[in-house]
Amino acid sequence: MVENGAELIMRALPHRHPFLLVDRIVEYESGKSIVALKNVSISEPFFAGHFPDMPVMPGVLILEALAQACGVLSYLSREKEGEREGYFLLTGLDGCRFRKVVRPGDSLILRCALERRVRNLFRFAARAEVGGAAVCEAKILAARTED
Repeated sequence: MVENGAELIMRALPHRHPFLLVDRIVEYESGKSIVALKNVSISEPFFAGHFPDMPVMPGVLILEALAQACGVLSYLSREKEGEREGYFLLTGLDGCRFRKVVRPGDSLILRCALERRVRNLFRFAARAEVGGAAVCEAKILAARTED
């Protein structure tokens, strides 16, 4: 079992509140996959404007949460391989589909699996779920800088 708390996530990602969108690591297999959790609270700053009468988590932030989970997987796998640190940057999305809305009180499960890696370029299969049902699916393309 890997350390799964905020300290690890904050070491892995440069993001901080209110843009840190991964709360906990549920499962992890080095170089292969990660399952992470984002608890969606009514106090999230984006709900004040998206949409006040029907609060819905913006799709772009669901994708960002997935990309951050991929970044944590990359970081943890890098630590195992002894690679240098660097920023993990989103470079593209393929086949993105939104299936359902995410609302306050939902627990967003972020499932990411590494499909391919060539040097510092990565492709992940990513899926966000609420209650076992898909809310978003995409291929996430990313690159890790070396500084």
